[in-house]
Amino acid sequence: MNGFFGSPVPRRVETGEYPLWGEALALVNRDLAVTLPDQEPLRLMGLPSWDGGEDLYVALANGEWQGNCLDASTSDDPVSALAAVADAAQETVVELLWQAWPVCGEHGFGMHPRATDGQVGWWCAGGRTPREPEHVPAAVGALDSLVRPHRPHRKQRRRATPPAGSGSS
Repeated sequence: MNGFFGSPVPRRVETGEYPLWGEALALVNRDLAVTLPDQEPLRLMGLPSWDGGEDLYVALANGEWQGNCLDASTSDDPVSALAAVADAAQETVVELLWQAWPVCGEHGFGMHPRATDGQVGWWCAGGRTPREPEHVPAAVGALDSLVRPHRPHRKQRRRATPPAGSGSS
């Protein structure tokens, strides 16, 4: 589809059209929901390519994206697909929302997707000293395992419980 002056018009990619990229985006959106809860889920957008095919981009909910299209060679391998989608998602979020994403809770630095040993994780470069080495705090799609639930009344419950051996029955 083309717009004014023959410019290609992007379209929203429907669920199931590109299964591996869609599954990868679902994992990335889990991390987005945990780390940026006010942000709507990312989506795939298609744009006609110069060679007659279609280029896919990871976009914000409003259809805007930043960066390169997904490499077609990553569409057949789950690990490559997840790494490509996570990288494209990070580029879009960082450039359009102007903030590091996702951020390592231990060091406060932005993390990057890295594929190792058949898995894709969020990689942190580590701290400023040798005692804080690089690490992978979580797999892509599993940042929710790092977020502790908010318990506003936890200290109050501890105080209300009588100490052991206090003689109250």
